[in-house]
Amino acid sequence: MRRTFAYLVAALLILLGMADVSAQNTKSQEQRRERLENEIKILDKQLRDNAKKSSAALSDLSLIRKKISNRKELVEEGNRTVAALNARISAKRLEVERIQARLDTLTLYYSRLVHSAYKNRDSRIWYMYILASDNVGQALRRYGYLKNISSEMNRQAAKIKETRARLDEETAALEELRKEVVAERNKNVAQMNQLQSDEKDSRQIVNQLNRDKKKYEKQIADKRRQVEALNKEIARIIAEATAATTAPSKGKKGTTAPSKPRTEIDYKLASEFEANKGKLPWPADGPVTEHFGQNYHPVFKNVKLPYNNGVTLAVSPNTAVKAVFGGIVKQIVVMPGYNHCVLVQHGSYFTFYCKLGSVAVKAGDKVKLGQVLGTVDTIGGETLFHFQIWSGRTPQNPETWLRP
Repeated sequence: MRRTFAYLVAALLILLGMADVSAQNTKSQEQRRERLENEIKILDKQLRDNAKKSSAALSDLSLIRKKISNRKELVEEGNRTVAALNARISAKRLEVERIQARLDTLTLYYSRLVHSAYKNRDSRIWYMYILASDNVGQALRRYGYLKNISSEMNRQAAKIKETRARLDEETAALEELRKEVVAERNKNVAQMNQLQSDEKDSRQIVNQLNRDKKKYEKQIADKRRQVEALNKEIARIIAEATAATTAPSKGKKGTTAPSKPRTEIDYKLASEFEANKGKLPWPADGPVTEHFGQNYHPVFKNVKLPYNNGVTLAVSPNTAVKAVFGGIVKQIVVMPGYNHCVLVQHGSYFTFYCKLGSVAVKAGDKVKLGQVLGTVDTIGGETLFHFQIWSGRTPQNPETWLRP
């Protein structure tokens, strides 16, 4: 008996756990879908702004291809949702069939009770039935059966009513699931239509790039110079901040001037920063349009794009940029193509927030996690945010440090 009870408890816990996991999966799917849809809205706005102010076809192509990628994810998400709903429909259909079978059994049993009660409606027949018993025990049993037949009929009628209500409830739930499947499939059809339109736009831009190859090669060369200038300045600042000592300067008659004092590196803060790898919050909301590392031109496959020491996000105009961790503002620089860049030091780690219009901090300020550093600027019709993380003098892939 105890073992049976233990099995029942275990089964109940498993069912509750499955329900909890299902709820978590549904919530996770809804969050993914919301994120993808929000990113598409940002990308659409960027493309509209670019059409009015910018002639950078390569940027348009990056935005459109990211939008295509998001739409494909939404379609896949929709397919997974439809598959999950179909599984629930199958389970619900089986439940409806089980309840229907129980209702049929109850109805049959009830009809037999009614028939028996009808046959024995005359009290004389009851007495004869009891008197015809073989012994006292049988007579008592027959008496009890006849006495309880009315109350048994009432109980069975109540069970039938309850089961029929449950059947109606489950049938209604089954119908709702079927409606959800239809709605989800309609969403997928709409996404597929949009996807085809985006892919058409992508092909048009590819044709445009092929027609004006020299023009866009010049744009790439200009961008490469801007990237190299930014990377050189960042490397200089980091080298200065992480130098073990400052070389003494030459004084008169061969004497040496005292070294300039250097701020000690906060290795405790660096350790805390490192411990949060993969958990840091994103500094701004928006889809990544340029990833870390060496990338190639999407059309001219043999043309290398400038090496990317960070990530670039497409964001809404005036998006607030927040510190991903506590630290000290090391420097604020202005660079061509990047406008204001805020450099924050976290011990031996550094984070860089570029393409800002307004800046809310100054060099030497202590900043906290989540503190607003400034807002993103719109440069040449593009509202993009560039972010880098360095460990000492080595650039890191921000996507491995930030939350998935």
